[in-house]
Amino acid sequence: MGFVEPEGAGLVIVDKPAGMTSHDVVARCRRAMRTRRVGHAGTLDPMATGVLIIGVERATKLLGHLALTTKAYTATVRLGAATTTDDAEGEVVSSASAAVVDEDAVLAGIAALTGDIEQVPSSVSAIKVDGKRAHQLVREGVEVKLAARPVTVSSFAALAFHRAGAFLDVDVAVECSSGTYVRALARDLGTALGVGGHLTALRRTRVGPYDLSHAVTLDELAESPRLSYDIDEAVLAGFTRRDVTAEQAVDLSLGRWLDPIGIRGVYAAIDPDGRAIALLEESGRRAATVFVVRPAG
Repeated sequence: MGFVEPEGAGLVIVDKPAGMTSHDVVARCRRAMRTRRVGHAGTLDPMATGVLIIGVERATKLLGHLALTTKAYTATVRLGAATTTDDAEGEVVSSASAAVVDEDAVLAGIAALTGDIEQVPSSVSAIKVDGKRAHQLVREGVEVKLAARPVTVSSFAALAFHRAGAFLDVDVAVECSSGTYVRALARDLGTALGVGGHLTALRRTRVGPYDLSHAVTLDELAESPRLSYDIDEAVLAGFTRRDVTAEQAVDLSLGRWLDPIGIRGVYAAIDPDGRAIALLEESGRRAATVFVVRPAG
């Protein structure tokens, strides 16, 4: 029995430019790839640049299963002013000269924000409050107070310091868990130092296993439409592998289940020809399909 091949399916890792929403990027990718079946994972704010994962054709169904639990960024924190949005697009709500702040104090503040911490998300986040996004409520003039939640900042390093009058700009690199707001780190660092802080630049360099080394710009994609990973490469990069026999591959293509072998989380079933057949998840005595990459046909 043959499989229905997912033609043209895979991931495009876009290096998103500043000033565009993630939805804008999807629209550009639809035109470039000449298909409506395009989606994205891991939204980026308009001011942010860097890695945005785009799914094309059948790979759009992969996006919800990708383990995008770790992210990496470079950013610039401006100490000396706090804003309504915790970034340069907001209005300044307080300011104090950072000229007296020394680098050792900044490093101590960064160390205090590293590890497992409780973080209050930015008020202009996409978190829902009473059915509405927090950033929508803020734009409507509603005061939003979000509860702190646990996040992990596995690495927070100062790369360079730049004095600019009353401001101190700090270039930083951050590796963190999904749900961590780098702009909130800037805000909290400024608060701890007593001068206020906000982001002036943010670039995402990695999401899960997908980084800038495979990224293309939108102009490059328009000129030469291509996938960063075909669907097999995307599955192998994003999931633990389980090799299956040709007979088992047929069973999975029909939506049947296999015996579990003790792999935690969603993983990939790969046939003897190296093709991704399905994503599986074990529960009790079954390793059941959560997504069939190549259905029978």
